[in-house]
Amino acid sequence: MSAPDVHKVKAYLLDLQDRICAALEQADGEARFTEDSWDRAEGGGGRTRVIGQGAVIEKGGVNFSHVHGSALPGSATAHRPELAGRSFEAMGVSLVIHPHNPYVPTSHANVRFFIAEKEGEEPVWWFGGGFDLTPYYGNDDDCRHWHQMAHDACAPFGDDIYPRFKQWCDDYFYLKHRQEPRGIGGLFFDDLNELGFDKSFALMQSIGDAYAPAIVPIIEKRKDTPYGERQRDFQLHRRGRYVEFNLVWDRGTLFGLQSGGRTESILMSLPPEVRWDYDWKPEPGTEEAKLYDRYLQPRNWLEV
Repeated sequence: MSAPDVHKVKAYLLDLQDRICAALEQADGEARFTEDSWDRAEGGGGRTRVIGQGAVIEKGGVNFSHVHGSALPGSATAHRPELAGRSFEAMGVSLVIHPHNPYVPTSHANVRFFIAEKEGEEPVWWFGGGFDLTPYYGNDDDCRHWHQMAHDACAPFGDDIYPRFKQWCDDYFYLKHRQEPRGIGGLFFDDLNELGFDKSFALMQSIGDAYAPAIVPIIEKRKDTPYGERQRDFQLHRRGRYVEFNLVWDRGTLFGLQSGGRTESILMSLPPEVRWDYDWKPEPGTEEAKLYDRYLQPRNWLEV
């Protein structure tokens, strides 16, 4: 089994960030990313790239980070005691794109690599990541396309990968306190190392490379759909669920904050405007109700 090549993973992630930013700038047609390079006092740094107030994108970010340290926070080693006493490196690309138009879904993607080392022992390492879609007004064609891209990214690595990672995504992006999914899912995986380094890395690359071809056609189809105050209000209401998930349940957010990560970059994922209305419920039979009745339900979108 080949040893992990940290430099190779980092080079891929930096290139992925460049390619995704270029694709999103082209899809927006107006706004450009600005870059904020930063260093972490405890070790490492990153490139935070943000975009906003464009023709399509209200706020978004595509971040690269590579942090390292001599020891992990206690919250991490409590769940993974084998990591105690090891130095670590964690690197990844993470992005969230919040559109102006409520008919364009919010999208999220992340691919990452973690390695912990101790002299005289084998390194502990794994890959993780995925991508998921959070529509405000659902569309069957968009859901099928999104999940077809997810399926195709996984297909070369075994017939079991897509259904396993899809179910993992459905389970992970679930607001337990609301008893509802965040969106229509996609892929999620973590602790991936059983395929060996080369094949695990190739699978992570395939998933990272699939994000832009998955989201750009959806943006192109929906960005000019007319909308009014009602649709905007519903978008802001549903964004509240996005905020709740990221601050309460998301492991990446918690790890980043607990390990001394850069707060501005970690919380870049939050939308610029959001609202909470007490005990709000959609009127039965409306397009807003359809999101709950049809799209926020477990479904095999490849067969719809």
